[in-house]
Amino acid sequence: MSYGFNADEIFEIAEDIERNGAKFYRQMSEDFSDISVRELFLDLAAMEDEHEKAFVSMRADLSDKGRKTTVFDPEGESALYLRALADLRVFDKDAQEDFALPAGLSEQEQMHRVLHTAIGLEKDSIIFYLGMKELVPENLGKARIDGIIKEEMGHIKLLSNRMSLL
Repeated sequence: MSYGFNADEIFEIAEDIERNGAKFYRQMSEDFSDISVRELFLDLAAMEDEHEKAFVSMRADLSDKGRKTTVFDPEGESALYLRALADLRVFDKDAQEDFALPAGLSEQEQMHRVLHTAIGLEKDSIIFYLGMKELVPENLGKARIDGIIKEEMGHIKLLSNRMSLL
């Protein structure tokens, strides 16, 4: 089955991913007493907020052509497919609500679990954006998506550096 969609739908999903990522990092910042850890998560949340703003801007800049589906899709299945992919793999908002650290772990063990999870989520967002980039025409923001991918890679570096301190 072939799925068609438009840049508007892609950017909307990307906005959701970034919004969910910011929420995840803010939630994690509340779970630790170490100021440097809290600041790391709050900084990452702010970066995700900036990515969301970039996608909002790209979406606002779309012409009517960028809002039209590229393939006949009367049931809107393509948007549902992309949304399901994003929701299941990248900063899933429902999984975040259920994300709880087991009791009895030291703060260091809890930190290791959170960092490991966050690195995995960042990797998943990069994979999503790489696929997304291939579907977005140059004039609709492909270069800006490249920049966000590089920033997401930077998030992995920040998280990995912090993990190496454990």
